Amino acid sequence: MAANTLITALIDHQPGDAPFLTALGGQALSYDGLRGRVAQAAAELMRRGVEPGDRVMCQIAKSPAGLVLYLASVAAGAVFVPLNTAYTAAELDYFLGDAAPALLILDAPDADARGGVPLVSPGDLLRPGPAAAPVPRQPDDLAAILYTSGTTGRSKGAMLTHENLLSNAIVLTELWRFTADDCLLHALPIFHTHGLFVATNTALLAGASICLLPGFDLDRMAASLPAATAMMGVPTFYTRMLDDPRFTRQSMAHMRLIVSGSSPLLAETHARFAQQTGHAILERYGMTETNMITSNPYDGKRIAGTVGHPLPGVALRLSAPDAQGIGGIEVRGPNVTPGYWRNRDKTAESFTPDGWFITGDLGQIDDQGYLSIVGRAKDLVISGGFNIYPKEVETVIDALPGVAESAVFGVPHPDLGEAVAAAVVLAPGTDLSAETIISALDGTLARFKIPRQVRILAELPRNAMGKVQKQVLRQG
Repeated sequence: MAANTLITALIDHQPGDAPFLTALGGQALSYDGLRGRVAQAAAELMRRGVEPGDRVMCQIAKSPAGLVLYLASVAAGAVFVPLNTAYTAAELDYFLGDAAPALLILDAPDADARGGVPLVSPGDLLRPGPAAAPVPRQPDDLAAILYTSGTTGRSKGAMLTHENLLSNAIVLTELWRFTADDCLLHALPIFHTHGLFVATNTALLAGASICLLPGFDLDRMAASLPAATAMMGVPTFYTRMLDDPRFTRQSMAHMRLIVSGSSPLLAETHARFAQQTGHAILERYGMTETNMITSNPYDGKRIAGTVGHPLPGVALRLSAPDAQGIGGIEVRGPNVTPGYWRNRDKTAESFTPDGWFITGDLGQIDDQGYLSIVGRAKDLVISGGFNIYPKEVETVIDALPGVAESAVFGVPHPDLGEAVAAAVVLAPGTDLSAETIISALDGTLARFKIPRQVRILAELPRNAMGKVQKQVLRQG
């Protein structure tokens, strides 16, 4: 293969008969088969007019085709733009206008074009045909654009280069000890950095195999578990596994690594999972714009409630720390986006004058160098002049008997500016009132930190990756 920074590294070195995909609806695919499909799909993309630097947008259900099309787009020199399958037609129109792709891939296109953009199905791109060698690319060429969730306005396209993705995959492969002997249980979406890059790129670089599931399903997980050595997931995966008697020390004794990310893992979940399965979940921290930033150690103490140390080659600092040592997390390294697609103003706002990326997260570093995420800077509640970190209040509420989880946020207050509010999900079979919860916090938290209102909900609103959507709570 010709030199294509990311593609050459990911799929040009494994033995031909080594398994890549081991299971999905009975399908299997070797690394030779993967290389062939990628080369053929890349040729078809080129035949349809895709040129180096063009965007290829993809909104399809999770399948082996999605991984092949990601790799084929990059092999063709294009910029892969995956979209959440839950996006509506109106949202899709926005992304088409912003990214201006050369091609839009849909599972079942109902027209030849949309907004002037040609439409095609995965099957049309994956039919047998001529093959093409990867188009040479440089480390600073774009490989992908991932749109952020858009919680504070229109979604922004984080640009990710070949070096951004490859440097992170190299570090994670070594840090988490992935080898060709591994089989990764993959139940994450592949339109998000966690499932598409952290999971897939790391497995590919190591020459590992992937058991690709269409989504998170306990029955499929239990059936696939015996063949797996590692898995990556979001906290919701692990809380649901804890309630299923099939996930035990015995059934998981052969597993090597369990990773959690994309949203905070409760310390209680960490402890329960270790007790039930014998595995200490490895929690790490990253974001769309930076790939992975920190990780708890593979060997060594994995501290619940923390996300570990900065990855090798990644620098991290806390800006303007307060008396508790809490400050804004800023990072710098080969993993960090060069900026936002066609958005110079937002790019400029997101970097400090000396070149550090402003994550928008608040963190605290303990005396062992472990980072804890306190919350989002925009979620900080300022009530009567006092700074209140939601994570601190949530930790106390979550520890109350009968509480399953909580989310703390600020609401407008005519006198204080903001008042503390909380949404609480109760454990099954419990019956707590808002007044009982508020009373239970008295004497544990300073009075200005105690929520003035508590809503009991059946569940917290979350996005596709399990992150609590506090903006929805503020609105309602």
